[in-house]
Amino acid sequence: MRTLRDPDCLLAEGLAALRLQFQVPPTFPPAVQAAAAVAALRAPTEHADWTGRAFVTLDPAESTDLDQAFAIEAAGNDWLLHYAIADVGWFVGHGDPLDVEAWVRGVTTYLPDGKAGLYPPVLAEGAASLLPDGPRPAVVFTVRVRPDGEVALDAVTRALIRSRAKLAYETVQPTDLPAGFAEIAARIELAEARRGAARVDPPEQQVERNGDGSFHLHFHPLLPAETANAALSLACNLAVASLLLTHETGLFRVMAGPDSRAEARLRQTARAFGLTWPEAAPLSQFEKLLDPADPRHAAFMLAVRRAGQGASYAPYSPSNPPWHAAIAAPYAHATAPLRRLADRHVIEAALALANGRPLPAAVSAAFLRLPAAMQRAEARAGQVERAVVDLAETAILAGRVGELFDAVVTDLGEQGARIQLCALPVVARTVAREVVPGDRVRVKLEAADPATRRLAFQRVA
Repeated sequence: MRTLRDPDCLLAEGLAALRLQFQVPPTFPPAVQAAAAVAALRAPTEHADWTGRAFVTLDPAESTDLDQAFAIEAAGNDWLLHYAIADVGWFVGHGDPLDVEAWVRGVTTYLPDGKAGLYPPVLAEGAASLLPDGPRPAVVFTVRVRPDGEVALDAVTRALIRSRAKLAYETVQPTDLPAGFAEIAARIELAEARRGAARVDPPEQQVERNGDGSFHLHFHPLLPAETANAALSLACNLAVASLLLTHETGLFRVMAGPDSRAEARLRQTARAFGLTWPEAAPLSQFEKLLDPADPRHAAFMLAVRRAGQGASYAPYSPSNPPWHAAIAAPYAHATAPLRRLADRHVIEAALALANGRPLPAAVSAAFLRLPAAMQRAEARAGQVERAVVDLAETAILAGRVGELFDAVVTDLGEQGARIQLCALPVVARTVAREVVPGDRVRVKLEAADPATRRLAFQRVA
């Protein structure tokens, strides 16, 4: 971890510049804020009383836009996961000012000095967020998790819940969590392995703001509690996808896996990194052996992610069945409606279909429009995220032009070799001929300009 003290406000000025460049909205239009203030007062009237159940949330410590809470109970050899999702549809109507603005934004965009939310804070961090300060309306997906990790959706219920605790990934203890939490996660992981899922979570470069106003840049591997919690979300999303498929409708998260040529290149990359990949082992099996804390393994995991074709959204089509290669199953997004536009519509569809009602016409129409809207939103958010990391990297290195650094080649492309500095969490590119992934090189820093977010390295050995 490298802390960015930023005494010259390079990061603050740079963040302001990239907000302008990528048109990150600084606030919400007055009409949208007014609509949110009114919506936040809407009392739940169609919700069953589930306030007696012991729901908890588990998120990053600083999070206040809490989409998910869960309660768990035993059912013979099965576990029942009651996965409560913020009932955003209770507050936001199709075509109202909140909905129109959400279609423009698509997703919540995160930056170190704040976020541009999908919905105004009075909803996303207040009335709709599953905070432990009072009852909140939710849509509860009751997911049956069998001993073999297979899941089924028992019920979808509009309910009033009360979170008992706001747990944090960084500090949660096993005794804080309901019985069954760890076992459900283990069952889901077992089912993934049996399906041949190739879901990898390489560490990501992150820029975070400290309490004193400084920043730090680091690689963030998932914490154990984060991985286990992701398994619960996965279980819910798999169960929802199955419901939608049964009714031949819906919006799905889809992704094609690496083709044979890409996998052959990955085998070469693994050899370059000194990783032993048995010839008989498929990629999905080999990936289970990777440790994101090992720099070589982490670099290979990033190479796997780049070798795929990227995830996108697609409405149900009988001629093109939905498939997510990394999950090795049909998959839907339903668990983050405060942060993703698509999820609210999937939740509304599941709520109707699971209770014997027809799919709302507005939701059916939205499924056709959402793939393009989400693609635009995710592309913009991805550009912002990469620009923030570029800015932090240049701020770290701004006073070190002319110094030499050891690095490892992680990938090759049209723009040169991608390198990972050995001593700092910095990923960059350089012109380097006759190298292959895994080669160690020595590079000289030629330029580091926070104003343009430009880094330039030249290979010297």
